[in-house]
Amino acid sequence: MPYVVGDSGDIVAILWAEHDPLQVPAAAGRNNKILWVSREGGGDLHIGATLESSGQTVTRSVVGGPGPSIIDIPTPGCWSFDLTWGTQHDRIRLEYVSR
Repeated sequence: MPYVVGDSGDIVAILWAEHDPLQVPAAAGRNNKILWVSREGGGDLHIGATLESSGQTVTRSVVGGPGPSIIDIPTPGCWSFDLTWGTQHDRIRLEYVSR
């Protein structure tokens, strides 16, 4: 499984896309699934995402904390995810491609 480690190493995004990247919009019958795994901490996972090329921002959350999620983003490109859960914080970059 492809995965991305946060800048501080406190969280990992496991992408349920063995051969296909995260897509905008999500393909029919397929979701942009991400399994968030953290070293420690709890509480809801709050995501402030910024499109690096334009500064466009969106917010998302994963109720119950890091774990399974579907994270759809409105525009393709490289997104910087500012992640907060409990007292923990990390940043991760994920690429979403145009379908």
